[in-house]
Amino acid sequence: MRKSILHTALILVIMFSMTGCGIYSFTGASLAPEIKSINISYFDNKARLVQPQLSQVFTDALKDRFVSQTSLDLTNDFADLYLEGYISDYKIAPIAIQAGESAAMNRLTITVKVKFTNEIEPIQNFEQNFSAYEDFSRDDDLSSVEGTLIEQISEYLVDDIFNKAVVNW
Repeated sequence: MRKSILHTALILVIMFSMTGCGIYSFTGASLAPEIKSINISYFDNKARLVQPQLSQVFTDALKDRFVSQTSLDLTNDFADLYLEGYISDYKIAPIAIQAGESAAMNRLTITVKVKFTNEIEPIQNFEQNFSAYEDFSRDDDLSSVEGTLIEQISEYLVDDIFNKAVVNW
């Protein structure tokens, strides 16, 4: 009996210490208890080279991350948090030049401009460029690997944005 009381007390102490400064989740998100909603705008593609599906894939990945890994309600109206921005660059460049000056590998790089506004804790606000890339073989036809590359790069970008916005390590 005494062990179960100590065990219960220990669990309660741990629970209260984890919620003392905000709401924590197993994903690392740390939000003030009064933050309940987020508005994520559609990220238009303003890059010189426009890939038609990129805006939708990226915006959906961003929304999915915040909905699945926080308790925030996604809204199109007024919110406690706002994420907005645009895709500013989409480029393919040769890397790993080999003999004969041909590229053995190519790199797809995507850059997004993000503005994050926290109405409850304005000190958390930021405006920043995020960039990520994925390399692919010169032997790969871009049209056959582009969809997969966009999904992978979008996930890297979403990780960085999510961590910057709501993970306060």
